[in-house]
This record gives sequence, structure tokens and C-alpha cells, in this order.
Amino acid sequence: MSKDQAAGAGEDRHTALFAQLVMQQTNLALTLLGKLPHPETGEVTRDLDAARLFIDQLEMLEVKTRGNLTREENRLLQQSLMSLRLAYVEAVETPAATASAPGGSGQATAGDASAKAGATDQQPAEQEPRKRFTKSYGA
Repeated sequence: MSKDQAAGAGEDRHTALFAQLVMQQTNLALTLLGKLPHPETGEVTRDLDAARLFIDQLEMLEVKTRGNLTREENRLLQQSLMSLRLAYVEAVETPAATASAPGGSGQATAGDASAKAGATDQQPAEQEPRKRFTKSYGA
């Protein structure tokens, strides 16, 4: 194995580890936002402060790695942050009782939101998240 091949293999490993880190942080934040059930208990948990910490960590990673990521790594990080910011705003606007309703999961909650917006008319459902995302994310 040449030095170039060894370096490429190391870079591939680092790319895979980076993606795993981003996805792990994203899934933990989504779980704490009540969007995903807890993997062991199946219960929906809401802890907005803890979720915010995971989002802040990903934002720090974005700042500290700026200019040093591949196109794919940057896209993954940007998409994860965008979806987490939207989920955070939705969680803040949604009463805690809705997220912890028995039998409810984050996926059902998202489906309920689109159903309320009018399942047959998709345009309002598509505009609603854009409106929510423009709201301030700052603490």
C-alpha cells in the first residue's frame, strides 16, 4: 500500500467517523426535542435545554471546521443543523403535553401537524415550516 493509498484510507475513516458523530449528536438532540422515541424505553422525552446543548455543539463544530470539510461532510452538517433548528423552534412552540402524549412519537406529531394544515392541500403545509424557521433561534 502506497503512502497515498494509506492517506486516502485514513481520510475515508475520518469522513465516516465525522458523519457518525454528526448523526449521533443529531439523533440525541431529536430525541430530547421529543421528535424521536427513546431507543431503549420507547418513551418520548422533552428536555429543550439538553437538546439545545447538542445543537450548540454541532454549531461549534461547524465554526471550528469551516473550510476544512469535504463537500459531503459540510452538506451533512448543514442539513443536520437546519433540521435541528426547525425542530427546536417547533418544540418551543408546541406545548410539552403534546410531545409526551401516550402513544405519540415525533413522527406521528409531524404527521399530525401536516394533517392539521390540510393533508389534501400541501402548499400551506410547505409554507408553514418556512415561516417558523424565520423566527429567532437565539436564547
